[in-house]
Amino acid sequence: MSTERHDQLKIFEIFHSLQGESTYSGLPTVFVRLTGCPLRCTWCDTEYAFHGGQWMHFDAIEAEIAQHGTPYVCITGGEPLSQKRVFALMDRLVAAGYHLSLETSGAITIENVNSEVIKVVDMKAPGSGEEKRNDYSNFQWLNPQDQVKFVIQDRQDYDWSKTLIEEHQLQDKAQLLFSPVADVMPAKQLADWILADQLPVRFQIQLHKQLWGNTPGT
Repeated sequence: MSTERHDQLKIFEIFHSLQGESTYSGLPTVFVRLTGCPLRCTWCDTEYAFHGGQWMHFDAIEAEIAQHGTPYVCITGGEPLSQKRVFALMDRLVAAGYHLSLETSGAITIENVNSEVIKVVDMKAPGSGEEKRNDYSNFQWLNPQDQVKFVIQDRQDYDWSKTLIEEHQLQDKAQLLFSPVADVMPAKQLADWILADQLPVRFQIQLHKQLWGNTPGT
């Protein structure tokens, strides 16, 4: 029997850092990292959040967020939408006046995400090993403020991403982000491909890894 309650979520960590990705990159942000993820991407950098954490009441989560004194909050994981109570938390944080973003794999529907939340949807290219998990119906729920992220491992991933953008005219639905897989895809090579093809995307490198490496709480 599940121990989950309507006013609780299993939280791996809550921490204050600089946003390392998305169009909010560089802004001081409170991250609420939920435990658990149904995907197993080959290049995953948050495997430590698959298990563990503790159950926290919404009141306690919001109180800890408030301690850091920033209006920017990012709900992340793992895969935060795998815990269904997160929708209620997002509604609550939006009502409290926070600028809220959600980092999600795109394998779970975003239909019911609060329209005020910036959705950063991470499409899974072939190199992730989880391409089959993509829910392409999510494209219909995107708003211009939302962002679709592609993590690129090699030329196959790049060409797949470029084709997907063209087929679905994603540049008209949301902002587009391309990132190289750290220590696998040379950042300069990806930048050169984007420039050569004049893609309507924002190139980004994970700022937090440049500053602190890949450790929890950063």
